[in-house]
Amino acid sequence: MNIMVALLRREIWEHRSIYVVPAVIGLVVTLMSLTGQVVVSAFDQAVDLAVFGASNLGARERSAAITVLMTAISTPFILAMSVLSVFYLLDCLYAERKDRSILFWRSLPVTDAETVLSKLATALIVIPLVTFLLIVATTLLVLTISGIWLSLRGGSAAQLIWSAAPLAENWLAALVFLLALPLWLSPFAGWFLLVSSWTRRSPLLVAFLPLVVAPMLERILLGTSWLRDAIFVRSGSMPLFRGVDAAEYLFHDGDQLKLGESSATTLLPLVDLGKFFSSPALWAGFAICALLTAGAIYMRRYRDES
Repeated sequence: MNIMVALLRREIWEHRSIYVVPAVIGLVVTLMSLTGQVVVSAFDQAVDLAVFGASNLGARERSAAITVLMTAISTPFILAMSVLSVFYLLDCLYAERKDRSILFWRSLPVTDAETVLSKLATALIVIPLVTFLLIVATTLLVLTISGIWLSLRGGSAAQLIWSAAPLAENWLAALVFLLALPLWLSPFAGWFLLVSSWTRRSPLLVAFLPLVVAPMLERILLGTSWLRDAIFVRSGSMPLFRGVDAAEYLFHDGDQLKLGESSATTLLPLVDLGKFFSSPALWAGFAICALLTAGAIYMRRYRDES
C-alpha cells in the first residue's frame, strides 16, 4: 500500500496537468460567471424584476434552479476530465521510454505491474477525485460571488441561494458519476495503456485509428456491428441513471413556474448504483481492461527496447 501511494504521488508530481487543467477550468468558469453578472447588471429594471420573482419562488423551485446551475458548472470539468484522462494514459508509459527515464525507475525496487497499475489507478481514481475537489471549490466560489451580487441588487443571498442549495446531494451525485464514468470506460483505459506501452511514435493516432477503422471493416466484410456497438454505443450508454420522464423534471403547471409533485430537485434520486453494478457489460469491461492492462505490463517488462 505504501508503494502504491508513493507511485500515485509520483504521477501527480510528474503530470501536473492532473490538477492544473481542472484549476484552469475552474478559473475560467468563475470569470465567466463574474463577467455574466456584470453584463446582466446593465439591465437594471429587468434584473430587479427577476430578483423579485425569484424571491417569490417556493423552496423546491429554488433548489431545482441551483441544481441546474451546479450541473452547468460541473459539465466543463467532466469534459476536461475525459480528454485529460485520454492524453494521460497515452503519454504515461510512452513518455518514460521516449526520455529514457524508464531506466531510472527500473533501478528502484518497484515491479512493472505496480508501476502500470498505479497509472491505471491515477486515471480511474486520482483524476476524478482531483476534478471533484475543483468542482466543489468552483461551485462555492461561484455561489459566493452570486450571493454578493444578489445582495448588492437588493436580494437575499441566504434565502435565494444558501438556504435552497442542495449542495451535499448534488456533490455526492457528481462524485458517483465522476468515479463511475472511468469504470464504465475502463476497456478504453486498458487499450490506451497498451498502446502507450509499445508504440514508438504518434500514440494518439495509433490508439484511435483502429477504433475508427475496425468497425468499418467489420461492417463491410462481415455485415455485423458488434465492434461499433462495443466502441461507440458503450461510450454513451452508461447504466447509472434511472429512466427519466423529461416532463416530470421541467417547470410546469400551466403558466406558473412550479415543479410537479413528483419532480426531483437534486440529481441524487436519479442515480441507481444497483443498476450500474449489476450490469454484465460493466464486468465484461473490467475483464477486457484487465487483459489489456496485463498486456501493457508484459510490454513494459519484456518488449521494451531499453
